[in-house]
Amino acid sequence: MTSDQIAAFCLQLPGAREDLKWGSNRVFSVAGNKMFAILDFLGDGLAFKVHPELFLGYLDRPGIRPAPYLARAYWISMQAPWPMGDTELRDLLTRSHQLVVARLPKIRQVGLVLDGNPLADC
Repeated sequence: MTSDQIAAFCLQLPGAREDLKWGSNRVFSVAGNKMFAILDFLGDGLAFKVHPELFLGYLDRPGIRPAPYLARAYWISMQAPWPMGDTELRDLLTRSHQLVVARLPKIRQVGLVLDGNPLADC
């Protein structure tokens, strides 16, 4: 996936929006300011949140490392070319979005939770 394809995919998720922050970082968030992905992170990188139980497993994979400043919140980062296929990347971005949505108050989750929530099998 190219950076533009990743951006387009992220913006298709319910309630997602894009902002430019910290110079040239393309930040994707939901519910105002709850980030779920950062594109052009530290150059041409990508960072996003993963499930806490899977965090260390992803770090064992080549090309994936803890996201600087965000690792304590279970964020991983990678540089292009991405060390995983398009389908897996889309799935992880969707999971990141849903992890953030799940932490919102129930009233703010309305319309943001996807059918067949991908977190059900984590």
